[in-house]
Amino acid sequence: MSLPKTLAEDVARNLVMVARLIDEDPEQAYAYSRIALRLASRVAAVREAAGFAAYATQKYSEALAEFRAAKRMTGSVELWPVMADCERGLGRPERAMAMAGEPEVQKLDKAGQVEMRLVAAGARRDMGQLDAAIVTLQSSELASNAVHPWTARLRYAYADALLAAGREDEAREWFGKALEADKDGSTDASDRLAEMDGVEFVDALDEDEDEDRAAIGTDEASESAATAKGGDSDDEGEDRPSEA
Repeated sequence: MSLPKTLAEDVARNLVMVARLIDEDPEQAYAYSRIALRLASRVAAVREAAGFAAYATQKYSEALAEFRAAKRMTGSVELWPVMADCERGLGRPERAMAMAGEPEVQKLDKAGQVEMRLVAAGARRDMGQLDAAIVTLQSSELASNAVHPWTARLRYAYADALLAAGREDEAREWFGKALEADKDGSTDASDRLAEMDGVEFVDALDEDEDEDRAAIGTDEASESAATAKGGDSDDEGEDRPSEA
């Protein structure tokens, strides 16, 4: 709303493309975000979108700078967890842990607080503190039977930490619970369970392609053999003297 109409439309189109592409083609999404940033760098939504596009392409230093700019413009703390995760991406898990203890965390909504807990647990694992990571994830949100948008990811992270600690039976149980809550396939809990149970998946399409290639090879071999045989017969006919 702060931009002239034509410029606002141009910026909006680029932001729409960022949103559409960020999951399937993050590099292209990043390119659109840079265009929007050149057009309207003083708009908080543009800085936030540029931050997420940079984050998706693992440009963590750039993402952190954009998130900080957006936070300054809006005064909102909702980007705090992803900012902490950028610190992890930059190899600074201790800074992420420090951010987990800042007053901003108390201002987050429930989803934001769960996200911050996930980031803090990841930072603990980065520092080799596996038991502490497990304890960090233990919470009322984890124990609750209610299913929220973040439930599957929280349960999955807990299962993954348990498995890393060698607690396979508990990990299997929590991967199962993650799968129960994962209605939109946001985790690969089913694959992890199958892997733990020794189930190996085979791509049916690959099998069909192999069979087709084998059949083609057999047909070509047969055709070559028939051609060779026919050629031998012709040669023999040429060598045989004609009858008067």
